[in-house]
Amino acid sequence: MADGATSRRGRRPAGQGTRALVLDAARAEFLERGYDAASVRGVARRAGVDPGTVRHWFAGKRELLTAVLGISPVDPAAMVQGALSGPVDELGERLVRGVLGLWDGDGGATVRLVMPAVMADPGLRALLPGFLGSAVLGPIVERLGVSDARRRSSLVASQVAGMLLTRYLVPIDPLASMPADEVARLVGPTVQRYLTGDLG
Repeated sequence: MADGATSRRGRRPAGQGTRALVLDAARAEFLERGYDAASVRGVARRAGVDPGTVRHWFAGKRELLTAVLGISPVDPAAMVQGALSGPVDELGERLVRGVLGLWDGDGGATVRLVMPAVMADPGLRALLPGFLGSAVLGPIVERLGVSDARRRSSLVASQVAGMLLTRYLVPIDPLASMPADEVARLVGPTVQRYLTGDLG
């Protein structure tokens, strides 16, 4: 019985088959429990492996979800952390530049491939608000420290989503072909107003 237990838990070879098994378990865990309640241990239990096996492939819950969404190794949350380094009154431009830095690398191919697939999958689409709230917009809300920070960060999300749409998915020139620095200079002030300006 002991040998059977070890064969089910933590003894699987750390190959691509195990990685795929972990991703399938992660998808099920996220869909059933949501981003906030899901855990690496829960994923490991579903996959029948040790948590260390999960961490062999993925550093944590955030990395698991980006892989499930098909945007690994892109880490939007890490980009936000980088944008938060610096004066708050320049955060809007840094945030736009960071977003474009993530997706311009392959000319927007990842956005064009992944986002329609995610939007067409009700389960994955339902995971986005929790992920964006906890891992991406959460740090912005905390940094701002104002009572209407959630409203502001949701407005930022709408601006960024529109920018991604018109730059990559339904390209509208000249925005689609502008250098990233120019887009950041033009769009950054609007994002900054949503973050810290007068919304009256």
